[in-house]
Parts: sequence; C-alpha cells; structure tokens
Amino acid sequence: MSGYEQLNLGLRLHDARPSTLAERAAVAREMGYTCAHLALSKTIDKSYMEPAALTPGLADAVKGDLGGLSVSVLGCYLNLAHPDWDAYQQILRKYVAHLRFNTWLGAGMVGTETGSPNAAYAYDPETTHSDWALELFIRRLEPVVRAAEQFGVMMAIEPVYKHIVSTPRRARRVLDAIGSPNLGIIFDPVNLLHPDNLDRRDEIVAEAIELLGEETLTIHLKDYRIDENGQMISIAAGTGEMDYSAVLRFAKARKPFIQMTLENTKPENCIQARKFLMELAEGL
Repeated sequence: MSGYEQLNLGLRLHDARPSTLAERAAVAREMGYTCAHLALSKTIDKSYMEPAALTPGLADAVKGDLGGLSVSVLGCYLNLAHPDWDAYQQILRKYVAHLRFNTWLGAGMVGTETGSPNAAYAYDPETTHSDWALELFIRRLEPVVRAAEQFGVMMAIEPVYKHIVSTPRRARRVLDAIGSPNLGIIFDPVNLLHPDNLDRRDEIVAEAIELLGEETLTIHLKDYRIDENGQMISIAAGTGEMDYSAVLRFAKARKPFIQMTLENTKPENCIQARKFLMELAEGL
C-alpha cells in the first residue's frame, strides 16, 4: 500500500453554512475535508463571474481565504449551447476568463455541465438528447478547450442525464471529437441517473468507468431518493439509495488521491456524510 489509496474528500463550499468564503473554508477544514468545489458566484457574489473581476489580485485573496484548502473544481456552470449567438459570445468570454483566472488560482480544473439548446437551460428530451444538440455543444466547447490549452490548464465537463451530454457514450464522443489532453471528465454517478434508467444503475456506472475512467479528473458524490411523484431528489451521501461500491473501488484502485467532493449536503449532515464514505471505503 502506497498510502495514496485513502479518500481525498472535499465539500462544495456553497453547501457550508452561509458566511464569508474564509469562514466556509475554515469550517470545511475543521471537519476534515481536504479540498473544495468553488463557485465564486455562490460563495462570494454573482458579480465575481464577470471577466473584469477575475484578476491575479482576486486569486491571491481567494487563496488566502481558503487557508490551504485546495480547489478541485473552479465552477463555471453556464449554457454553452445557448441558441442566441451574442449570448453565447458573452458566455464564452466568461469561460475563457475563468481559465485564465485559474492560471493564478491553481484549481484542478475549470468545470462545467453541458447545457441544453434553449435559452431557459431547460430539459427537453427531444432536443436536449438529439445528435444536433451534441454537435452544437462540441462546436461551442472547442474554443473553450483551445483556450485551456493556451493557458496550460484543464477544462472538464460533467455529464448529466438531463443535459446534452447525458450518457457516458455521449461524453466519449465529445472527448474523441475534440481530442485534447486538456479536456477531462467530472464523474458524478448520480447525475447520470434518472427514473427512466434506474433499473440499469449499476450498468451505467460501470459503463462510465469503462469509457471515461482514464479522463476522469475528479468525482462528485451525492445520493438520491425517489419522491412521491416519482422524481429523483438529490441528497447527502449515505442518506438515500445510491450504491457507491463500484465508484469507490475505482477511485482506490485507479485514481490515487483523486479529489472527491460531496454535494447536496447540509451543515447538519456533512460530517456524517464524510464518515459514511470513509467507513464504506475502508471495507472495500
């Protein structure tokens, strides 16, 4: 054993009790978390998404507030498939600015979900899962990835069932089409699930590991339950129906010390969620 098989768990800082960024980071460190998912708009202010705000000075201030807590993902979760060209150009500038900002901040990657081809960023099975929407997303993502190459940082996409990149196979198509070592995957197994495919849950997780394992740069961990209307509700790890065994075995065997951030926790259950995952991993 090299010692790098242990879990490197983090927290979405906007899931911590509302306060300053420095206070949120301090709480995460006190609870034993070693990394964090950082969305500037959700932990400081929405204005910090604007390119003009993203300076070396801000990066230094953010690092100071984090107090040594590493950033697994700098979030920039905007809709690259927005149908309006001018709106897309504004969105593209924000992605490029985040990538440049990351040269000073030093996060593991800039991360994004993959949107929907409508202005509302709304799920429409006929259009969101269409081949033309996937081709549109690939065209829209490509200049973002080329900017990542120029800056020497990583860009990562997060497949989500209700978004354009809805399956491991569609994610594989994006990786192959763009063909860049600066493009990776944020693997959130619950995001690949939906009431329509829950009967294939273990198969979908296995397929994601097989097709995307090499490019997986970070893992998101949350749980789910089905409500009275048959809808999936995202909740903290260990409080629902998800089986994490395959994901944790994959992480321990092939991804030494990979950063894994918990999602959809609350201040009152984030310690228990971390304990649940640590104990589960020890038994695998």
